[in-house]
Amino acid sequence: MRRVACLKIVVAVAGPLVVSGCVTSGTTASISDPVAGFSTVQTRTSSAIGKQAVWAQSRAETEALAQRTRNLVYKKTIGPDTAVQVALLNNRGLQAVYAEVGMSAADVWQETMPVNPTASVGYSSIGVSRIIETAITGNILALMTQSRRVGLADTRFRQVQLRAAEETLRVAADTRRAWINAVSAWEAVSYLNRSQAAADAASDLAQKLGETGSFTKTGQAREHVFNAELTGETAKARLNARLAKEELTRLMGLWGQDVDYSVPNALPSLPKGPKTKSGIEAEALRNRIDLEVAKLELEATAKSYGLTDATRYVSDLQLMGGVEMEREEEDGEKKDVVSGTAEIEFSIPIFDTGKPRMRKAELSYMRAANLLAERAVNVRSEVRSSYQAYRARYDIARHYRNSVLPLRAKIEEESVLTYNGMITNTFELLADTRAKIASNILSLNAKREFYLAEVNLGAAIYGGGSSSGGGEIEVAAAKAEAGEE
Repeated sequence: MRRVACLKIVVAVAGPLVVSGCVTSGTTASISDPVAGFSTVQTRTSSAIGKQAVWAQSRAETEALAQRTRNLVYKKTIGPDTAVQVALLNNRGLQAVYAEVGMSAADVWQETMPVNPTASVGYSSIGVSRIIETAITGNILALMTQSRRVGLADTRFRQVQLRAAEETLRVAADTRRAWINAVSAWEAVSYLNRSQAAADAASDLAQKLGETGSFTKTGQAREHVFNAELTGETAKARLNARLAKEELTRLMGLWGQDVDYSVPNALPSLPKGPKTKSGIEAEALRNRIDLEVAKLELEATAKSYGLTDATRYVSDLQLMGGVEMEREEEDGEKKDVVSGTAEIEFSIPIFDTGKPRMRKAELSYMRAANLLAERAVNVRSEVRSSYQAYRARYDIARHYRNSVLPLRAKIEEESVLTYNGMITNTFELLADTRAKIASNILSLNAKREFYLAEVNLGAAIYGGGSSSGGGEIEVAAAKAEAGEE
């Protein structure tokens, strides 16, 4: 009988994706933890928005969050902070992003484990001989470069954590904007409803004056059409308010009975003064999450570049070793023969000397460096623009509050006095009323734009993107035109 046993060990050099590095202590105490890395997301977001992000890991936790959400919104009038907290608890898109954090942690966990060996067993017979061959293949280089592969996975893991934090800030900012838009829209509806009563009275008055012959048909038609247009604009404003509230509902992830909530009918009054920001660019550079993501990308690219340089000549190396034991029986005598074998196989860099890969690695590094520099320049510009918009929006809103509206109220008051004294006619009184309505709508828009600018300023400092504040309240343009007639 003949028996052959072979032990084979194969080593393969990977490529430029094998990088040097190690798991950082800031990543997590245990990457096998189901919520590994999420504490970083919570820390970065709570310091910026003051609200708690929660990651549901089971059906029971999901149901608990749903009940907590219902307690916050059901049949209640919610403020902006409550809306943001509900979005962080209930937005399923955020839960999907948090799952990516766990997946990335699992990648790091996977890289910390040695590569499983591969075993094979073969059997054959030739005449009276019996041959059993066994082989075990293991990637020894994977063990040698394990810390480097873990380092790359850890860098990507930190990037995923920061992207999850950035997405959390984006949802929070979008929710706050949606709340501002919804409240402002209902405030416009409330004001237009009050104006509608005045327009109805003016239309009736014009009708009666026309019947007495003291008011021209042109003047009557002007008041009637103003009343009709205001009715249409009020209906349009009511639709816009419902759609704005629906956007808020969508961001908070509400459905079913949970959509039975209300928002205030007016935005808060303007603060006494705008916030003063000194060193705002430096603050943004310290806190912007997307800038940190770009820095980590440069770090990962640098590690990849170093590996490419180390493997530019030898990109494929295989080592095979084994021990063969053979037992033969001949003429009643048994004889054992033990021998060792070793083979090495590698690519000869005659045609591909690694220069193309080195050039690609160098250019990838330069690209990442330039993108980081561009990001830093853009962050500085964005935060400056956001602060300028914030200050200007405050000044504009304050101007309407302190100057325009008091003057319009004074004009209307004087018009009533002169009308009662028969100094001015009815047409002038009604024209002043229309102008006051237009000014009030513009003032409401100015206040809304200020609060949106405040949200955008926070997003420019901490990250999360800067969305536009939405379309203008369409009533403003129509009422402004009506006031000019």
